[in-house]
Amino acid sequence: MNSEILTNSIGENLKRIRNNRNLSLDETSSLTGVSKPMLGQIERGLSTPTITTLWKIATGLKTPLSSFLESPQSEYYLSEIKDKTVIEEENGTMRAYTLFPYSPIRNIEIFFIEFDTGCQHFSEKHNDGVEEYILIVSGSITMVLDGEEIIVSTGQSLRFRADVPHGYCNTAPEKCCVYNIIFYPK
Repeated sequence: MNSEILTNSIGENLKRIRNNRNLSLDETSSLTGVSKPMLGQIERGLSTPTITTLWKIATGLKTPLSSFLESPQSEYYLSEIKDKTVIEEENGTMRAYTLFPYSPIRNIEIFFIEFDTGCQHFSEKHNDGVEEYILIVSGSITMVLDGEEIIVSTGQSLRFRADVPHGYCNTAPEKCCVYNIIFYPK
């Protein structure tokens, strides 16, 4: 998916979600902390939001992030990273690929994320009850969970409450690759 198609898809999905909830742009801005002009630009496909802005919108609307990115095409789906659009953050040192977008049947979404050496990405708290699972494929990452640091390395996994501020810091000399599963309670 090229960047123009991604931008249009995000905008269309945002407008659909907002309209389904009968929210004005003003109300959506109030819920998300994203300005009304920015929301309008996103909906019209004139601006591609950063992952941080998308998280703010998703959190404010209590909607999984991947619901803005794509939708499944059938009851089964073989996902390959090479076919996914990369979402870059932190000046390109963090790259996230949506492997399986949010499904209300499963209440999860799954990402593959690469963190280059020196990458630091901090996330605001998600909605109450949201949990994240990090499975380290290679390298190591220092997780910062509500101020506490936990080092997670190759072959290790971590489950944590994502309804607290959290961060990912790669201080290791090599790239860290993780699978990230986000669980949304019903």
